[in-house]
Amino acid sequence: MNIQFIIVLIIFGAAVFHVCRMVYKNLFTKKSCGGNCKCGVDFSAVEPDKSVK
Repeated sequence: MNIQFIIVLIIFGAAVFHVCRMVYKNLFTKKSCGGNCKCGVDFSAVEPDKSVK
């Protein structure tokens, strides 16, 4: 095998690993809220900006 083919295989393998890791993290998340969903934030005291049209 030539060196270019080996480098391409390593890069492809790293990309597949990265995608599989992202899918795994999205499917098997923690039970508590650790994401960016803002489910524990109270926005009742925030007033909307009236100057923006």
